[in-house]
Amino acid sequence: MLAAPPPPQNEAPAPLAIIKTRTRFFGLTFDECIQAFFGGNALMAVIILGLITVFLFKEGAAFFTQNHSNLTVYRKAGLEYIDIFRVAEASHTSLSRDLNDIRLASLRYLTEVEKVPLVEANERLAAFDEYAGRFGDAVTPLRGLVSDYGELAVAIKTKFTITEDAKTEREQYLAVGKKEEADKVVINEVNFEQELMPVLASKEQFREAVEILARETRSLIDQMPAVVGADPRSIAKFKVDAEAQLASLPDVLARMEAWDFRKPVAWYERFTAFLFGRQWLTASFWQDWYGVVPLFVGSLLVSAVALTLAVPLGVGAAIYVNQLANQQEQRFVKPAIEFISAFPSVVLGFFGIAVLGETLRQFSQAEWLSWFPGFPIIERLNILTAGCLLALISVPTIFTLSEDALNNVPRAFKEASYALGANRLQTIIRIIVPAALSGIISAILLGFGRVIGETMVVLLCAGNRIAIPDFSAGIGVVTQPVHTMTGIVAQEMGEVVRGSIHYRALFVIGIVLFFLSLLINFLAQKIVRRYRISIG
Repeated sequence: MLAAPPPPQNEAPAPLAIIKTRTRFFGLTFDECIQAFFGGNALMAVIILGLITVFLFKEGAAFFTQNHSNLTVYRKAGLEYIDIFRVAEASHTSLSRDLNDIRLASLRYLTEVEKVPLVEANERLAAFDEYAGRFGDAVTPLRGLVSDYGELAVAIKTKFTITEDAKTEREQYLAVGKKEEADKVVINEVNFEQELMPVLASKEQFREAVEILARETRSLIDQMPAVVGADPRSIAKFKVDAEAQLASLPDVLARMEAWDFRKPVAWYERFTAFLFGRQWLTASFWQDWYGVVPLFVGSLLVSAVALTLAVPLGVGAAIYVNQLANQQEQRFVKPAIEFISAFPSVVLGFFGIAVLGETLRQFSQAEWLSWFPGFPIIERLNILTAGCLLALISVPTIFTLSEDALNNVPRAFKEASYALGANRLQTIIRIIVPAALSGIISAILLGFGRVIGETMVVLLCAGNRIAIPDFSAGIGVVTQPVHTMTGIVAQEMGEVVRGSIHYRALFVIGIVLFFLSLLINFLAQKIVRRYRISIG
């Protein structure tokens, strides 16, 4: 039997490609390992994204069922009935505040412009004070009824809440097998019809109070005494608002007659109350409301201001650096802009509170800017302050990606333009920018995503007022404080009880942000696709 030949001596090393093919790890070649590694990362990213999405919907979906129960109790306990009149009372109270503002403006004019002593100024405003007092007293009967019967409605809701807590406690005892402890829990069912009898018997009292309010308002609208130094626009607005409130009172009585606590809450109201609700009110002794509209509007306004500032700066800087700047300018400008992204957002937020907000407010006091809507600025933390800082945050993203898009334009496009006699500016505007437009749009959208998802800056600098801004101010709306969707989640998530309706409402806001991102990306792709077709 022949022996095996000895291994060859001094064999030349195999080429790298052969080593990659021959080397195996756990039965896989080197190329297959590389492919599995990167493919596994992509698969893991998809799995993690799927888990996040499932968790988001799992925690948020139960909100709508809880919201339906919340609205049902609101109706059955009589809170909805009292709110019919609370709205009328609040509207009249707002008019009384407008009268106070008119008086204050007149007092300032008398003391600062005419140099009238304060005592004499108050004497000259005595007739107006009497008028304002009579106007405010007109709502007193209605206010008293709202207070008295409102307490009854809150007591009914409290009884129901205690009953539901007792049921939950009994279920918890039964779940752990403590039947004796569960039997000790006392549950007193609430008979809403019986509890509401005093409230339902108050219709005539409310009718009389509303009629008194209508009669007094009608007689007082045209009796306003002359007010020296007051803005005529404020007086005209007061009269228009008073007429509108007067016209709404018959509707108040009609809604009172049509109200029925037995009427079931429609299934769709659990969704519409959130999607179209104009209040986000939590931990209220009266009623909690979870309406996303003021938060959604706040997020869009802050983002609009930020993009209005960031898009021209970011895209303009990218065009300049890529097409016009020399190498020395490029070495200076590009790192300077990209360095902005190194600033922590919380530091920018502190800068907005301590410096930018106050600087903008002081700047708005200048007399030569008094023509600008919203100036002088009253609140230093507002849409404009937050928007300026978010623009600063998004400029590096828009600049870097836009500059990359411009770099990807084939050089032949520029050379062909020059060959046809176009100058540099014509080439940039008519050839380079249109060719890179899809990349620039992507840069703007990513910048928008950076802005809409920012939390710390808006939480610190937007003012955190949960209310829809007054759009009658025109462009001056940007000087008003708002709250945002990301800000409310960051502010309240750490304080809510897990599983509560408030907790789940915050997850639903996350779902809204999720769908908003999908919608923006879908529209962007449609725009880019249509543009490419038109170019082709």
